[in-house]
Amino acid sequence: MSRRTGEPPHHNNLTCYTDYGCRLPACVERRRQWQRDHRRKEREGQAKLVDAQPVRQHIIRLNSAGISAYRIALVAGVDDMTVRAFLPSSTGRRTKKHRTTPDIARKILAVTIDTATSGYIDGTGTRRRIQALAAAGWPLRRMAKHLELNATYVGDLIRRSDRPLFASTAEKVARAYEQLKDQKPTRHGIEARLVKHTRERAKAKRWPTPGYWDQHPGVIDDPDFEPLYGVTKREIVAQDAHFVMTTTGLDRHAAAERLGVHKSYLDHAFRDHPQYAVEVAA
Repeated sequence: MSRRTGEPPHHNNLTCYTDYGCRLPACVERRRQWQRDHRRKEREGQAKLVDAQPVRQHIIRLNSAGISAYRIALVAGVDDMTVRAFLPSSTGRRTKKHRTTPDIARKILAVTIDTATSGYIDGTGTRRRIQALAAAGWPLRRMAKHLELNATYVGDLIRRSDRPLFASTAEKVARAYEQLKDQKPTRHGIEARLVKHTRERAKAKRWPTPGYWDQHPGVIDDPDFEPLYGVTKREIVAQDAHFVMTTTGLDRHAAAERLGVHKSYLDHAFRDHPQYAVEVAA
């Protein structure tokens, strides 16, 4: 999984330490306390897995009511593959899960027919799926037919990262994405020049491909995950240095040493990406 860059959204849980590399004393101590608590729970038997059968039967009942594994995962706040793992695959290649953690069981069992069929949801995953199909060469207008959505609306979805949408729309896009992501647009009658043009536009916008999301399972719907697709090492260094310098007060020399690069490399990174440059004494 790619390391998230930039300033963490807050310092109230472990994500700033594990995902953003934050090493503020309070955050380091929070991590250590979590490790102590986890070891204590293991000694006391609190970390044991529970029977997955009640969870599996609950998922089957929701499926019978027309609620997909993807929708269950969205409402529960877990990866859709986590939900699918409770059921045997149609190909027989994956066996059903027999044990699970109490936390996963609690989240899935809390999903009801009412909570799964009402309200708006975050549109991050929907936008990313549409962008990924474009990166694979699918023009928006031709893609819209498979999504069963108006082409203008699809264009609006792809641009508005903060736009909430109906759960049914998200599920519709997710289903079409799974069907189209591994198919070549040219086999659907789309001209090769149009496919190439669509890919080039997506590349210029740094839209990750379906292959990128396949390599990072479980995060396509996570609005806090920042994909590093198309980002150079020098830009990552500039981003990380900006974060380190603005949160700790280190100068460029100390920040470069913290990041394991030479100061001249950091100077070049800031020169190439001035939006991250920090004006402090060198």
